[in-house]
Amino acid sequence: QVQFVESGGGLVQPGGSLRLSCAVSGVIFRFYAMAWYRQAPGKQRELVATIRNGGITNYEDSVKGRFTISRDNAKSTAFLQMNSLKPEDTAVYYCNGISPNRLDSWGKGTLVTVSS
Repeated sequence: QVQFVESGGGLVQPGGSLRLSCAVSGVIFRFYAMAWYRQAPGKQRELVATIRNGGITNYEDSVKGRFTISRDNAKSTAFLQMNSLKPEDTAVYYCNGISPNRLDSWGKGTLVTVSS
């Protein structure tokens, strides 16, 4: 019933930009704090950015100043604007809630590859 569908990934050169989207269904979106996560090859999934009901955002140190998380409650969609991309940003990006409201029903994610 709860579903997260990520999109917008692709291949981009270092210094480039991408905008990821996350379509959410099965929850009352306006009550639901959202987050973006990523998992690089051979590494654990890590939290990248969060946005809470009041609009407060937080970012992992390595993406501060480069990434911006936002949401459109009318469309039940979260976004991640990624600028100044680096090769170390290469990962599969996922959206989900924030613990303890992070759900086990992860989406397929969207692959971001930063390479020349």
